[in-house]
Amino acid sequence: MLPQSPHCHRCGVPFRTVNDANHACGRCITDPPAFGVARAAAIYDASQPADQPLKAILQRYKYSREVALAAPLAQLLRRECPFDIGNYDIIVPVPLHLSRLRWRGFNQASLLARRIAAGNRVPVDVFSLERMRATQPQVELDEKERRQNVAAAFRVSRPDRIRQRRVLLVDDVYTTGSTVNECSRVLRAAGAGAVDVLVLARAVLS
Repeated sequence: MLPQSPHCHRCGVPFRTVNDANHACGRCITDPPAFGVARAAAIYDASQPADQPLKAILQRYKYSREVALAAPLAQLLRRECPFDIGNYDIIVPVPLHLSRLRWRGFNQASLLARRIAAGNRVPVDVFSLERMRATQPQVELDEKERRQNVAAAFRVSRPDRIRQRRVLLVDDVYTTGSTVNECSRVLRAAGAGAVDVLVLARAVLS
């Protein structure tokens, strides 16, 4: 779960110094993200072996296509969610390109978003934000390559459904934030009043 130690008040990355106060991290100061705040239900060390429990479960969910894991993972996300979902007008999952959706058979972010929305009377919009081109899996890339990989990869096809709305953008994992930041950028460019990010897990390096 998210530690009680201080963290960046924008992107949520935990700080190493336990006695420090919450403040913006160096990355958010020098290159402010397009989203308002980003938060995760849990964190894991990305440098640890693949059998680290949360990392292993997420790998099974995404790459072994174990769709049944959506329910317990969404339960974790709901339980640890730091946001009041009712404060948002719409929930938008990070989209997959059609080719990846066909291969996987489901959008892992969309399944989480739908379960988060259940009971909160906030609509989930899976159509307005689109991934226009297939991108290389981010897990294979370094930070600079990740930014380049997703640059101009998304568009808002239905700006009337986004304009002046408070958007909660949902994804499964936040590593460098390149994907959610690019999605947030195009949502804001389409007129979204605010965009916050909720992810299941934050991958950090020890």
